[in-house]
Amino acid sequence: MQEKKEDDLQQALNKVFEVGIDEVGRGAIFGPVFAAAVVLTEKNKLILKQFGVTDSKKLTPKKRKLLLPKILILSSNYGIGQSSAREIDKLGIRVATELSMIRALKKLKEKPSELIIDGPLLLRAWDGIQKNIISGDSKFISIASASIVAKVCRDNLMERLEKKYSGYLIFKNKGYGTREHLSLIKKNGITNLHRKSFLKKSKLV
Repeated sequence: MQEKKEDDLQQALNKVFEVGIDEVGRGAIFGPVFAAAVVLTEKNKLILKQFGVTDSKKLTPKKRKLLLPKILILSSNYGIGQSSAREIDKLGIRVATELSMIRALKKLKEKPSELIIDGPLLLRAWDGIQKNIISGDSKFISIASASIVAKVCRDNLMERLEKKYSGYLIFKNKGYGTREHLSLIKKNGITNLHRKSFLKKSKLV
């Protein structure tokens, strides 16, 4: 009986929190894929919504950077994970993306009893309850918050990598395969952070 009460209490507590997870950089041709998991209370979800938290793709880089510290302060917990270009080439983008998500979740203080994940694909390596939400970053504040955290952290890394990998305009294209980026690869060659499995489609490998 005591165990049932504890289980009921745990379930009630879990409903107070929403755990959203999202990834960025899946379609890039350079650098890692990033994932973030953000844990929010109902109260703090409303506060972040008032601050303007929504799908990171709908926000300017400046707005995302302004929202990041607010999300980190108001989150009950958060985790960030990444998977390298080498892992993407070796394992494939889906497995590598799942790996980045698992790494983000492992950084949380407690294992969530339920996840909400942006997009249609199941996180196959996760043994807990999960819900896949199409366009989840427009529907759930926790997913939107995760998308902002992952996006700002990845963009910051791209800006730092520009110093080491100059000649590819990484600070501008953030590792995505713009026409300009592809022409610079033809000119300067492929680096160890370019995803060779992606570049095969462009016949650059």
